[in-house]
Amino acid sequence: MVGGGLAGLTSALSAARAGVDVRLVSYKQSTLRHASGLVDILGYAPGGDGGGPLSDPYAAIPDLPAEHPYSTVGEVTVREAMALFDEVATDYRGEHTDRNALLPTHGGTVKPTARYPAGAAAGLASDDRDALLVGFESLVDFDAPHAAAHLEAAGVPFDVRGVTIRFPGDLRADAKVTRYAKLLDTDGDVSVDGRERPVRGALADRVERELDGEGRVGFPAVLGDDRAGAVRAALGDRLEVDVFEVPMGPPSLPGLRLEDALFDAVDEAGVSIETGNPVVDYECAQTDGRERTDGNTDRVERVFVEKNGARIPYSAEQYVLATGGLVGKGVESDRETVREPVFDCHVPHSDDRYDWFETEAFGDHPFAAFGVSTDDRLRPLDADGAVEFANLRAAGSVLGGYDFAAEKSGSGVSLATGYAAGRDAAGVSA
Repeated sequence: MVGGGLAGLTSALSAARAGVDVRLVSYKQSTLRHASGLVDILGYAPGGDGGGPLSDPYAAIPDLPAEHPYSTVGEVTVREAMALFDEVATDYRGEHTDRNALLPTHGGTVKPTARYPAGAAAGLASDDRDALLVGFESLVDFDAPHAAAHLEAAGVPFDVRGVTIRFPGDLRADAKVTRYAKLLDTDGDVSVDGRERPVRGALADRVERELDGEGRVGFPAVLGDDRAGAVRAALGDRLEVDVFEVPMGPPSLPGLRLEDALFDAVDEAGVSIETGNPVVDYECAQTDGRERTDGNTDRVERVFVEKNGARIPYSAEQYVLATGGLVGKGVESDRETVREPVFDCHVPHSDDRYDWFETEAFGDHPFAAFGVSTDDRLRPLDADGAVEFANLRAAGSVLGGYDFAAEKSGSGVSLATGYAAGRDAAGVSA
């Protein structure tokens, strides 16, 4: 498995559980730490068809374009992948229904999502209880009054206010989110009005002064890491309200918590994991096409990992490419062309770079859907539509044919295609 994001981890887990030996090689840390921690299947129809957010993402899958990854793997595979996720990510909610939940974000928008952390559950926009959002002066990424105003303007069915307070103690303005989490995890002492107090109680006392009958209070998603549930419970008991976390931008503690859960799962499944060194090249072997039922003679024999200037070969029977899209550098572009850099897989695009985008800033930009095309087994296709390598599959945002940012489908596609690619690589029939 090449790539350590959600797709790579899912493909490694599904293959390992099918009984084969798996090695996952990743250059960088998982991109999950940059994600909100919300797990989408499909929030909006492609191209804005249907207007607002989708209530049932599964119901929309049969109507997706043929090139969409969900059309490739099918609804049944999406459901199986989500079931695997539910088994691993036990601190997530939403598995009881096919319908999307609506979650407020740190920018004051309402996002449709299929799975959400338990810590965000009390913040559902479908809940009609009034809410107080609390921001911290030293954490400028969350402007609680601004978020509350945007939620009010969006027409949420409850009253919402936002306040900004000073976090107890003397955390610096550039303190990392993990510093807040660690302090709350341990309930460490902080200095308040010249005396030392446990931070949870000090924070609850400060927030209590701002309450005006609200039944729930939302904080930026920094309420602990290893003991996040205990932190929320302690604050909720002191305030006599339900406490929830508002999903944040990077670095994201909910994303880090999910990353920990997935890496624990692949480690338990026996996957060998190597991070910090990029896969930079490959060698292709030729076999007798008459010996293969698919008739394809090109196979990846080995890949090369760069370590301290040396090229170290790794060999496998099957490979999964899950290196990300344009943002994750799994797809690269310059002024002339667009390419996949590891196996040099074909990425469909216009020869005229001015056709890669629309003139309107928020238009339906073709570049947003750049990625490799595949057959029904997720094997990348060349410019003539032929399978490039018999033993290579692609998964996640390296795939083309969909705009994950506009559709809110990135996590679901990574899970579904990672699951399918891993099982197919392990020889499990669909």
